[in-house]
Parts: sequence; structure tokens; C-alpha cells
Amino acid sequence: MADAVIVVALLLVAASATVAVATRDPARQALVLSVLGVVLAVLFTVLQAPDVGLSQLAVGSALTPLLLMLTVRKVRRRGRDEERKR
Repeated sequence: MADAVIVVALLLVAASATVAVATRDPARQALVLSVLGVVLAVLFTVLQAPDVGLSQLAVGSALTPLLLMLTVRKVRRRGRDEERKR
């Protein structure tokens, strides 16, 4: 039973990582990266590493996507401001 859960978690990690790479829009990439972080946290928990899973949950699914979304927002806003100046 445990092996089946690990295989499913690994397949979910592979699928979400593939979607993250294939997504072209940076805002959507950040959201998919958040999903990938949650799936990785589940995988680490299934592999009996809950401390690593909690760290992944905090950093990989919350902090990193948040920083990416804020960066994308700032870059897009700066691009619009430069277009208005022209």
C-alpha cells in the first residue's frame, strides 16, 4: 500500500513539474510552482521526512511563488510606465 502512495506522489511531482516547465506565462508558472511545492511536501511526508515537508510547504509553495508573483507584477508595471512615457 505504501509503495502505491509513493508511486502516485512521484507521478504527481513529475506531472506538475512538466506543467511548470511547459507553461509560458510567468504568473501562471508561479501558480504551478506553488502546486509543485505542495505536491513535493506531500511526497516528503509520505517518504517519512515531515520536517523537510514542512520546510518545502513554507518555502516552495508559499514564499517562492509569492516573490515571483511580486516580481512579475513589478516588471509588468515598469513596462507599462515606460510605454506611457514614450
